[in-house]
Amino acid sequence: MDFHPDLSLSAFREEVRGFLLAHLPPELKNCNEGMRSSPAALAKWQGILHAHGWGAPYWPAEHGGTGWSVQQRLVFDEECSAADAPVQDIFAHKLVGPLLNQFATPEQRAAHRPPILAGTRRWCQGFSEPGSGSDLASLRTRAVRDGDDYVVNGQKIWTTGAHEADWIFMLVRTASGAKKQNGISFLLVDMKTPGITVRPIISIDGYHHLNETFFDNVRVPVGNLVGEEGEGWKLTRFLLNNEHAATADLPALLRFQRRLRQLGSAPQTGGRALIERPEFALRLARYEAELRAISVMVQRVAAMEADHSPFAHAMGSMLKIRGTELQQKMSEFLVESLGDAGALAEPHAHDMPASGDAHPLRTLASNAAAEMFFRRATTIYGGSSEVQRGIVAKMMFQL
Repeated sequence: MDFHPDLSLSAFREEVRGFLLAHLPPELKNCNEGMRSSPAALAKWQGILHAHGWGAPYWPAEHGGTGWSVQQRLVFDEECSAADAPVQDIFAHKLVGPLLNQFATPEQRAAHRPPILAGTRRWCQGFSEPGSGSDLASLRTRAVRDGDDYVVNGQKIWTTGAHEADWIFMLVRTASGAKKQNGISFLLVDMKTPGITVRPIISIDGYHHLNETFFDNVRVPVGNLVGEEGEGWKLTRFLLNNEHAATADLPALLRFQRRLRQLGSAPQTGGRALIERPEFALRLARYEAELRAISVMVQRVAAMEADHSPFAHAMGSMLKIRGTELQQKMSEFLVESLGDAGALAEPHAHDMPASGDAHPLRTLASNAAAEMFFRRATTIYGGSSEVQRGIVAKMMFQL
């Protein structure tokens, strides 16, 4: 991979900034509900991006995407984060979308790509089950062939956004065998299908983004099978590399960095800014150095994946570990640095120091504690850090 600076990126960054200035409506800024953009805001922003040819910044041009380089995609993410734009549907654009581009039939692509690009179809992921989280290959949800349908029975858990999703992509067991990975298949399921029940799970951050999802004799057309029966594990390995980059969540890390810088430069008690305190400045500098390393690592993993490197999966696991652990450290540091305001679930005007409207605590402390609690789960979902370290040990060091 080439680490020489690309002079054209500066011009591209200015293009993205100009686009956001011209086309991002003020009402769509900071429109998150909990840790996710609201469905209405996401759909409107996706429609704007698609109308200008930017609806799929992570896809190649031949599949309807922008065809941007990894560096251009990072610039786009950075500038969207800085502008407080809604975050695109990660499940659609970074997970199932690339998988459909790679493995789906022309009919499946024609059915699903247009609504993803237009922002009219939202997705969720049905992988984890009770007792089958980190050991995903032990899943028990079954799909039995019955004529032109599969009949699906089982349960998924921790299904992010299932209560808002139109479709779910899920792993099911279609056969039993000596090696449990061999009998897994990959299905696309309309969430309006009879027999699907979604029950909320309210997590420690106080928000509803997780769910239990039950399947009771759900009939799914055979045409919704991606790839062949028993190929689900192969498809999952492809998808997980993208998931590791997504769960590293570079835009969130950039947002933490921006909030910490704003907080550090604001006058505190006695008129002294936090950045003037060596302990604050040192920790912020260390986290920013880690953030820069993760940015380079994202590029490296993407380049290895493009070159079909056998170590891409292990490097993706390393990226997931580093990115999620840094999310936890930076979110905790933000809450700690906010002092009393950081401990509030939702600060109000009377909670803030009487220092005028310019005081940043009211904005910077909003949802800070809730997000810190939310980030406690990052080293668990998408494969726990312990599992990721096992993958690295096995693939990189044959341990």
